[in-house]
Amino acid sequence: MDEHFHVNTPLLESVTMSKLVGTTVYLKMENSQPSGSFKIRGIGHLCQQLATQSKGVVCASGGNAGMAAAYAARKMGVPATIVLPSSSPQVVVHRLQDQGATVNITGKVWDDANAEALRLAETEGLTYVPPFDHPLLWQGHASVITESAACLGPSVKPGAVLVSVGGGGLLCGVIQGLKDVGWMDVPVVAMETEGADCFNAAVKAGKLVTLDDITSEAKCLGAKTVCKKAFEYSQCSELTIISELVTDQQALHAVETFLDEERVLVEMACGAALAAVYSGVIRRLQDEGRLPTLLGPLLVIVCGGSSVDMKQLSHLKHKLQC
Repeated sequence: MDEHFHVNTPLLESVTMSKLVGTTVYLKMENSQPSGSFKIRGIGHLCQQLATQSKGVVCASGGNAGMAAAYAARKMGVPATIVLPSSSPQVVVHRLQDQGATVNITGKVWDDANAEALRLAETEGLTYVPPFDHPLLWQGHASVITESAACLGPSVKPGAVLVSVGGGGLLCGVIQGLKDVGWMDVPVVAMETEGADCFNAAVKAGKLVTLDDITSEAKCLGAKTVCKKAFEYSQCSELTIISELVTDQQALHAVETFLDEERVLVEMACGAALAAVYSGVIRRLQDEGRLPTLLGPLLVIVCGGSSVDMKQLSHLKHKLQC
């Protein structure tokens, strides 16, 4: 078996994005992972640690965690059951089936699907793969930062890291990675869409908050409650985590602009992080004094996403009237 299931993804400089923010923008292209997103880093690591002798794995996912679990399970030769909420695009169902997974549609949002996945783990003796809330996931995701640091070299340190937040798994991994490479003083800009903003709600309330519903079209950001560790990091005085929101329209506009300029199609959940550049969030944070005016290079985690194609993009444009 390979040492791990993820690949060392390209770190590319974006000239057009650099022009927009007035500092070099580096893109960590997690869309080029074999499962389509960064999720394979943590989920591959967790499966190798916990599921080698398993009867099978079960994972609840709006798409990307499921794709990673299905890919890892196929590589390990164990069965995978992926529980999806009914809000998941059809393209995701087909891609999961192509990976050899059994797809089970349960409930309206991720939390409903997760309850079913936990039940299956209990009744059928399957290994439960959490999509974002587990230390082994964060350990695996941390490699996105250690790889970036190795690529940039010892003389380059980012002015900020831009990351999308759903349940908070990637954010926890990024923080872990910043610790690992000695970049604890690098600010993290944590981006969400309005209507899938469980992290922002928790930061504002000063405690964990459960959203009533996910109203954003960025379904892969759709956890109602952020993981406890991510919230704890937001309260930590040694870290600078800036929580910001964009609209669905801004996230979709970012997806389209990225497709035009970088020739890569990512999903709206990823568009939230890209919108920090395209919709002027970074410039505003500089104007407000929350990021330095003379900003070092930006490291954008392009988290990718397997739940988008041209048909889905057209559907979103029509729905959001963009």
